[in-house]
Amino acid sequence: MKVCLIAVDEAHCISQWGYDFRPAYLKISELRKHLPGIPVIALTATATARVVMDIQQKLLFPAPNLFQQSFERKNLIYVVLREDDKLKRLIKIANNLKGSGIVYLRSRSKTKLVADFLQKNKISAGFYHAGLDRIMRENRQNDWMNGEMRVMVATNAFGMGIDKANVRFVVHLDIPDNLEAYFQEAGRAGRDGKPSYSVILFEPADIIDLQGSMKIKFPEIKTIRQVYHALGNFLQIPVGTSKDVSFDLDFSAFCNQYNLNNQVAYNALKFLEREGFLLLLEFSDADSKLFIKASREDLYKFQVENVRFDKFIKTVLRSYTGLFNEFVKINIDELAKRTEIQKEKVEAMLAELENYGILTYLKHKGLPTVTYLTERMDAKDISIAPEFYDDRRKDAEGRLQSVLGYIENTTVCRSRYLLNYFNEPHSSRCGKCDVCIARNKIELSELEFNNIINVIKPLITDKAMSMEELLLSSEILNEDKLIKVVQWLIDNDKISQNDEQKLYWKG
Repeated sequence: MKVCLIAVDEAHCISQWGYDFRPAYLKISELRKHLPGIPVIALTATATARVVMDIQQKLLFPAPNLFQQSFERKNLIYVVLREDDKLKRLIKIANNLKGSGIVYLRSRSKTKLVADFLQKNKISAGFYHAGLDRIMRENRQNDWMNGEMRVMVATNAFGMGIDKANVRFVVHLDIPDNLEAYFQEAGRAGRDGKPSYSVILFEPADIIDLQGSMKIKFPEIKTIRQVYHALGNFLQIPVGTSKDVSFDLDFSAFCNQYNLNNQVAYNALKFLEREGFLLLLEFSDADSKLFIKASREDLYKFQVENVRFDKFIKTVLRSYTGLFNEFVKINIDELAKRTEIQKEKVEAMLAELENYGILTYLKHKGLPTVTYLTERMDAKDISIAPEFYDDRRKDAEGRLQSVLGYIENTTVCRSRYLLNYFNEPHSSRCGKCDVCIARNKIELSELEFNNIINVIKPLITDKAMSMEELLLSSEILNEDKLIKVVQWLIDNDKISQNDEQKLYWKG
């Protein structure tokens, strides 16, 4: 195969500071050894300056080389609304905006509840999450793409690779974990260039829940070790064994037996996965997976010595790439067609090859599967550098604060807030988001508004003033405009009044 370019999509996954870091992506740079001189391009829609630099370092770029288009989406209107009845507002949005829509939630169970609620209100809707089997996911995605279903209610499992032109609205009923993920999900609206909306509906309890989720996502290192130890005992695996061996995991029974919080245990397992100790395949992974353990040379010798497997192995290798490097999803039905043998025979041959030590075959059984990537260790030997763990947690906390800042912001244009986060600090107000619409009511230009704030903010930051004192001290000639700006700042909780009704800067 003549390779002329190495293209890495979703490149933020390479960076440990990316919002969707995947350790396996770190191995991509090894291609350079085998393909010297072949150009490499890395592509992503969401990366901060830190992630951009990290991507280039991880891919061994000889020198920084960045091509960046603006993150600005002029046709996309960002809105954040505090709502006590989010579902009632969702119905209004769906009825007022024509075209397709996506509603994002964190909870798989809630996707069905919200989809049923929309249907009861005569809005065509379906639900989608990673727990559905592959055929059901494909059918629902196709129905939505073809316009047979208007609104898809989904977890973040829905959307990767989707390019549908007439999505008029994307609504988040839960606050997103970070602005990178939000920007990518919001960006699935309005790809035809027509006006479209990205709306976050929240209530104060959502903010408390989001803040509380940080502790759950980052269990203490001692807790991660405890979960690892409990897992080995639950699966009855002796220390020093079971490298590359897979086990079905009844997750509920595991958590109940060891009195573990489900979310804490899950995140501990995901952390162990990121550190390379194990591979967790959730029950949602409806496809079976295959990994060839034997080297190419040993596999060739095996084929020569076992001719009855030769054609089958060649078909497998032609059908799937990367089998020597990692677990690859395979479709047993498709493989049966290509090999012209029955499905049961395909599964039997894979099981036989596994017994010979040629490969590891993970058959989907409806339960999560845990594969040990190293021999089971004593829990005290599980090494997670505290400084590395702390850096990751601080980075995640920083992203969380950025999301909360976006939600609670009432003075900065939504588009400008997002663009500033993605290192575009000199953008203009969009004039269409909820913040801009509130600003537009005071009928001042952006320059006038900012100039007045720049004058009055220093005056009332250190000393409270009455409106009369502020008028005299600021020397702003247009009293009406000053009063409008002050009133707007009071309404948006940037200025407050003390017991003497004097103004002071709060924001």
